[in-house]
Amino acid sequence: MHTNFPSITRRFLLLGAMLGPAAAQYVYPSYPKPGEPRHPDADNSRRIIAAPAKDYWPFSGISGPGAPVSEETARGGWVSGLSDVRYKGPVPRSYPTAAWGNADAGTAVTNGLLPPLKPVWDVHIRDTIICPGGDGFYYMTGSTGDNIWAFNDGIELWRSRNLKSWEYRGLVWSIERDGTWEKAWTMRAGVPFRAIWAPELHFIAGQYLICHSISGRGIGVLRSVSGKAEGPYRPILSPDEPIKASIDATLFEDDDGRIYLTYGSAEQIREIKRDLSGFAGDWQPLIFDEPDRNPDHHRSGEERDLGRLGYEGATLFKANGRYYLGACDRFYGRYSFAFATSDKLLGPYRGRHEGPASGGGGNLFRDFSGRWWQTWFGNDDQMPFREKPALLAVEFAADGKVIVAKEQPLL
Repeated sequence: MHTNFPSITRRFLLLGAMLGPAAAQYVYPSYPKPGEPRHPDADNSRRIIAAPAKDYWPFSGISGPGAPVSEETARGGWVSGLSDVRYKGPVPRSYPTAAWGNADAGTAVTNGLLPPLKPVWDVHIRDTIICPGGDGFYYMTGSTGDNIWAFNDGIELWRSRNLKSWEYRGLVWSIERDGTWEKAWTMRAGVPFRAIWAPELHFIAGQYLICHSISGRGIGVLRSVSGKAEGPYRPILSPDEPIKASIDATLFEDDDGRIYLTYGSAEQIREIKRDLSGFAGDWQPLIFDEPDRNPDHHRSGEERDLGRLGYEGATLFKANGRYYLGACDRFYGRYSFAFATSDKLLGPYRGRHEGPASGGGGNLFRDFSGRWWQTWFGNDDQMPFREKPALLAVEFAADGKVIVAKEQPLL
């Protein structure tokens, strides 16, 4: 355990009701500061623990409205981390930050892999998701708050008519107000952790659904009970416990109206009943049988992953009669989607390729006029900005590969 203890007001808390009302007070070690090494024996068990004192973490749990992008905010941004949160921008931060270095080198642009990509809005969002709604608006969400490696408050939402100007709709689902199993804090790297990761808004069967995850706990699905994207949202499928112990849940509606859930590295899929009252069957494997064993096309240091499509960030969509299965991986250090295609939902998926450079951890969608787009958030130093939402128009090559479109209406 790290032994640098915070002040008295920050280190004492009552054990939560989950651990019993008669429990004694508990002392957490201080959160790690920028530049401080993590203790090699830090508890990473993800066991359920008492909530920390309210001011234990110095971060905000929401990202807030944001603002139009200026010349200054077209670069920089955030690089989140448990201890070494980095920031480059015009607004001073109230929490400790680490040195920025060359985190927004932008070589994916200067080397010609991407056009001059810039954020569509100056706001801190990881895992950007944009969904065309049933009311003529586009809705945006993602992992928000100052530092999702520590905690956040829940799920925030923005909307737009034109994909250029975004209106903040607030915290539409709160862990404290609306959560069930999500309320539990767990031990991660020796400190208390609780954060919603990679929430996705989907408009399916005339309803707004959100799938989400908490690292170390699992995935869940929510449904708007008002018929509006702003909710309120209530859990479905498994209201009192995670559906499965994983991260990065995503939903897919096929042409025949059947609805499916997959997650993580996109290795399993499960059908949901059309009335959303439960599952229509068991988990089934998604078959990927054409591995790419070039180690430069995978996350380093894990040889076991060379036969997989990717390691996180599952996505699934259909274009031009083909199913596209995606999962994030590292291509020469770039955090990109690895895509493969099939003429059948369950596969076999083949033709693994890197999608547009550094475009991992988001989604692809077709806008109201039929144009395809891919979201970005900037998760590697080859990007010209970090952890802000961005969009590029994409198209599909004759062999099915996802490529950057020649025309870019937003640039």
